[in-house]
Amino acid sequence: MKDFTNKVAVITGAASGVGRGLANQCAVEGMKIVLADIEKDPLLKAENELRQTGAQTISVLMDVSKLEDVERLANTTIKEFGEVDLLFNNAGVGTRENIWESTINDWKWVLGVNLWGVIHGVKIFTPIMLKQNKECFILNTASGFALINGSSIYGVTKRGILSLSESLSIQLKQIKSKIKVAVLIPGFVNTNIANSARNRPSELQNKKTFLEGDLEDKEEGLRYNAQSLISQGMNPDYFAKIVFHGIRKNKFHIIGDPAIKFLFNTRVSRILRDIKYFEKHISEIK
Repeated sequence: MKDFTNKVAVITGAASGVGRGLANQCAVEGMKIVLADIEKDPLLKAENELRQTGAQTISVLMDVSKLEDVERLANTTIKEFGEVDLLFNNAGVGTRENIWESTINDWKWVLGVNLWGVIHGVKIFTPIMLKQNKECFILNTASGFALINGSSIYGVTKRGILSLSESLSIQLKQIKSKIKVAVLIPGFVNTNIANSARNRPSELQNKKTFLEGDLEDKEEGLRYNAQSLISQGMNPDYFAKIVFHGIRKNKFHIIGDPAIKFLFNTRVSRILRDIKYFEKHISEIK
């Protein structure tokens, strides 16, 4: 896709961070924009500011972890603009607990937003795009942790997004669809994801117990450390420019920080060493 003028973009997690950067670039490209987010005030602020630039935009208050909300997002988009050309499944949250320390509520919350949010977007919007029978893009925001080791539940979800995107791309090619798929791997971008607990549903909040200690105090310390690091990251508007460059060049992996190559090579080298070992010794196992 080369020309984005008057194309329709749907962006989840659009009120801040990477999503807001993508929305800003969509406006620069002359697109019609559907902003979707769970935070009402920042969402309305983003809608108002984009309209002041002359962009055609609407906002939808919704939760990507709920299938019915994603269905409403799709219906609103079609009713307002008649089609969808770019879908950015971007909404994401994170925790930094160790795997064994993460609560079931942690798992439900992060899986619900990060992974099920993308699943819902793909499930609802892909059939719409197939019926349109024209060039479209589905862009799923993953993370460097989709390629390297670490980051607990967050990393699990992001590697799941990468696998989902790879499978979706292959299957769409098999039916000769005009829909393209890309996975966004931003690297460190200056966002507010370390404070994503501000949007955590009350029913999935962690409770204080004698055995677990004060989880809220521990999480606050982790959030502060993470935010200090993230605040040094790339500007979201600049990453959005990288994303649109990647779309124009029809890239599947859109990489914000090529320096991740070193860590990726380290992980792959370990896998290859183990493959080589079993290739040599598997016949000896009785």
